[in-house]
Parts: sequence; structure tokens; C-alpha cells
Amino acid sequence: MNDKHTFKDHFSPLSDVYARYRPSYPAELFAWLASLAPGREKAWDAGCGSGQAALMLAEHFEAVVATDASAPQIGRAIPHPRVTYRVATAEDSGLPDASLDLIVAAQALHWFDFDLFYAEVRRVLRPGGVIAGGTYGLLRIDPGVDRVVDRLYHEVVAPYWPPERRYVDEAYAGIPFPFDEIEVPPFAMATDWSFEQLFGYLGTWSAVRHYRDDRGSDPLAVVRDELEKAWGDPDRTRRCSWPLGLRVGRV
Repeated sequence: MNDKHTFKDHFSPLSDVYARYRPSYPAELFAWLASLAPGREKAWDAGCGSGQAALMLAEHFEAVVATDASAPQIGRAIPHPRVTYRVATAEDSGLPDASLDLIVAAQALHWFDFDLFYAEVRRVLRPGGVIAGGTYGLLRIDPGVDRVVDRLYHEVVAPYWPPERRYVDEAYAGIPFPFDEIEVPPFAMATDWSFEQLFGYLGTWSAVRHYRDDRGSDPLAVVRDELEKAWGDPDRTRRCSWPLGLRVGRV
């Protein structure tokens, strides 16, 4: 990474659809993470987007600070009495030294400057504090729908994925993580969606936006007919699942 961190804003233009169509992590994951923390006083959701993880952390901690470098993302966050939203980078949070029990970076760690962020992690966590980075890859529905989603991902918009996306494809297995690592039990991330919800979610992909900006056309139009055929009744809901990649460690 560069010595001087530059925020790569892939999601501000998508903040509205991102808030509406991004899936949620399982509640059991946050209960487990809270059980590892040395206390339940304060947690930090770093790179919080529109606040999905922050709201789940608030079920377990007295206070949650949720930061994102994107003001439009923060503007779409759902208010909660125990969550404080702020515009700030993960590398320069503005949080006090040794003030946190848990830090979570949900679908965000791969965008950070690792050296700077990890220095911030060590500064703001209390002794024995926990850091968790989580990501989810391509959703799976059934073989027919999956083939179309895979074609969109690997062929149609493939040139428009930022290089950091490779960490997601690897389920974070290759991401630098210099902490005392904790073994993660299996967690499932799944929801029931209609076709409209699936299509809205695909529109949140950063590569879809970059394709639109570069070519002046919509890559989703390339696959829509094929995707509708594979889905069947557009009002029918289908089970959608995502493989989770998690790295959890203690400082």
C-alpha cells in the first residue's frame, strides 16, 4: 500500500441502493464476537457503510462508534440510540487510545491501508481487545441462476473490479492479518429475496457502476433476460446465500 493513504470511494454514488439491497450478517456472528471481547462497553464498526453491522453490534455493546470515509453512506445510516455515526477514515478514526473492546470491519477491510489501519487498531483497542474482518463472496441460489451471476461477475464486468477485490475472492485467506488469530466456527449468511431484490443487489456492485461510467450503458441489461428466465416467476422468493470469509484476532 502507499505510504500516504488515499480513500478510494467506490460506493458514495451507490449509497441509496447500497442501503436498500445489501444483505445482513447473521446475528449469531455478532453474539459470538461479543463473547470474545474483554468487555461490552464500546465497539467500533470501521468502514460501516450504511450501518448494517453497527446496528447488530448495538445489541451487545453499551456504545458503538460507526465510521466511514463516505459522507453519503453515513447519511443513509439508520439511527440507533447506542450508535454514533461519524465521517472518518479507518486509518485515522479520531478515537481515544485503549478505548475499545471490539473492532469490526465488515466487507471493508480489503479497502484499507493495512499498515496504517492495523496501527490504529493497536492504538484504540484495550488489552485483550478483538479485531474481526469479514467478507462475503458471490451469492449462491441455484445452478441456473448462479451461472448467469457468474457470467456477469467473471466476464461482463470483470475488467472493472478494483484490484483489492481479489481478497474477497480469496475469502480473506490471503489478506495480511498480524494478530493472535482465533479459530472461527461456521456461520451462514442467507436471506430470501425476490427477483427485484436480487437485481437491486447486483446494482450495488462497484464494477457495475464503473462499467456504466466507462461505457455509458448498463451491464445488467446484458444478462437481465437470461437471469429472468433462470429465476422464473419474478414474485417468487428464493433462498440466497453467501460464503463468509472471517479473520478474527486478539491484540
